[in-house]
Amino acid sequence: MTKQRLSGWGRTAWTVADTVSPADETEVRGTVVSAGSRGVIARGLGRSYGAAAQNAGGQVLLMPGTAVGRPYSLDQTSGNVTAPAGMSLDDILKDSVPRGWFVPVTPGTRFVTVGGAVASDIHGKNHHFDGSFGQHVLSMRVMLSSGDVVNLSPRENAAWFWATVGGMGLTGVILDVDFRMLPVESSRVRVETERLADFDAVVAAMSTDGDDGTYRYSVSWVDLVATGKATGRGVLTRGDHATASEAGGKEVLAYDPKVRVAAPPWVPNQLLNKFSIKAFNELWFRKAPARRHVGIESIPTFFHPLDGVRSWNTLYGVQGFIQYQFIVPLGEVEILRRVIEAFAGQGVASFLAVLKRMGPSNEAPMSFPTEGWTLTLDMAAGIKGLPELLARVDGMVLDAGGRHYLAKDSHVAPQAVRLGYPRFAEWLDVRDEMDPGRKWNSDLARRLSLLERG
Repeated sequence: MTKQRLSGWGRTAWTVADTVSPADETEVRGTVVSAGSRGVIARGLGRSYGAAAQNAGGQVLLMPGTAVGRPYSLDQTSGNVTAPAGMSLDDILKDSVPRGWFVPVTPGTRFVTVGGAVASDIHGKNHHFDGSFGQHVLSMRVMLSSGDVVNLSPRENAAWFWATVGGMGLTGVILDVDFRMLPVESSRVRVETERLADFDAVVAAMSTDGDDGTYRYSVSWVDLVATGKATGRGVLTRGDHATASEAGGKEVLAYDPKVRVAAPPWVPNQLLNKFSIKAFNELWFRKAPARRHVGIESIPTFFHPLDGVRSWNTLYGVQGFIQYQFIVPLGEVEILRRVIEAFAGQGVASFLAVLKRMGPSNEAPMSFPTEGWTLTLDMAAGIKGLPELLARVDGMVLDAGGRHYLAKDSHVAPQAVRLGYPRFAEWLDVRDEMDPGRKWNSDLARRLSLLERG
């Protein structure tokens, strides 16, 4: 077991955390039961956009990609996987795709751990079709703050299982997870791309996604800089896994997710500004075919395009960036329009603006996805007036019955969680059953008062 100091952030005097790299389950238990007053939180790859895996002044468990409990295995017949919580989707895909299996749900990056996928209940381009990651979990082993290890599943300790799915690591340490994989015939994706002239065209095209079983995956890039008649214009990309015959060639399951380029080591803060992003958006929009076009793409190109650029986040300069994601019900299209108009009207340039149509929610009280429209934005942190704009948008989202994604949040107020997640009190009751001493904690939990009532 190794220990080190981890730099943190916050508005308190606490600036660092003690990190522990456990070699086995016994060392995980020793750290958990001896945690001090600032508590402990598990950390995977540390890719959350907020402070979900930071615990200034406390302890952070750096979960290894190798097993501290059960080792990785993939049943070639059933497609069921057992994976250590610290193992990444990237490592799983390297093994599984050449064997004809794909993860049931992936976000826009493959650098997510299995434990993080459960704790954040990640979703992807197929939520309207397949739901979120938690819906594919068969069981998981979780260490409680007492040091006891429990087996959780939708049938065994169901309330604790669903509190852990989307629970942001605040119910226990996930040690390993059993989940179902998706069979594929190739490592390619059949992709249909279409350019859409405005917001109405984007919504109309996405409103029937998945209804007839045609499109398992669907996402639209939205131009937030365009104004006037072009407001909300976008490029819609839909698809499904290509069959062996569609993929062609001999190596239909070949999988090569290499990083192709790297961002420069130093970038001025103003490189990604309203003018440069406006020019980029115009090129990106015109590059897309005016009429529907069907082509074949690799898995990394379709699912994880930014993973192909090492340190892409440094393009925002030292100011960094904020990722902001919310969801509103399907019937609140006008609110979604008003939000897009608010960003466009203030000239907020987002290098990445992604719209998805989401399917029904699952049984997890703190799972983000629910039936509706979700918009994800990346914005330079130094934009003038951004906090005030986001606060105004927060009100619009919450008034419409929407919510924000905690895994990406570094902005909303504690009350937004209670308004956006109507089952918050129910989750807190179950969480307190699992951790009566309130040992699990994080900077995110403190900022949003996730361990407090009222």
